[in-house]
Amino acid sequence: MSSSSSSVPDFPPAAVREIVKEVTDLLQQRGETVSIAETAAGGIISSSILSTPGASRIYKGGLTLYTLESRLSYAGWTPQTISAYTGPSPSIVSGLATHVRSDLKSTYTLAESGTAGPTGGQTRSRKPGYVALAVDCDKGTFTRELETGLGGERVANMVRFAVEGLTLLRDVIKGTAKAQEHL
Repeated sequence: MSSSSSSVPDFPPAAVREIVKEVTDLLQQRGETVSIAETAAGGIISSSILSTPGASRIYKGGLTLYTLESRLSYAGWTPQTISAYTGPSPSIVSGLATHVRSDLKSTYTLAESGTAGPTGGQTRSRKPGYVALAVDCDKGTFTRELETGLGGERVANMVRFAVEGLTLLRDVIKGTAKAQEHL
């Protein structure tokens, strides 16, 4: 709760509330489950799902894989994967989604990797605001990549990454996602 007398919770972030409700309602109605592998969103996706009543029926687990070392330990990465790593990409998040879904046996796995800022690099995937997303399920792996246009606004990018990831998940659940999208 905020320090004011308001009864509106500060969490999930306001921008996430509508899409997380839509996704969790869909999962609950369909009796399906989700797992999460997130990096730059820093746990916002998982914690937003977990803030929803009934989350234990739909949430199989999640990982916040912020460092390359954590990806070695928990995401099936090898030293060769790390030596070839050039930043977030559709292939990176596809691999994360596939690995985590295999381990956690969920209906869907959403993976996210991006550059939240305020600093970054010169390549597209290293500029603040870039995010690559993937959802793996029995129908295949669906990817989406985009730039938020928010520059180096770290927290705003993190929230937007969560919203965009949950939006892709919703689109996959509803059958409206394309296999690969660049927005």
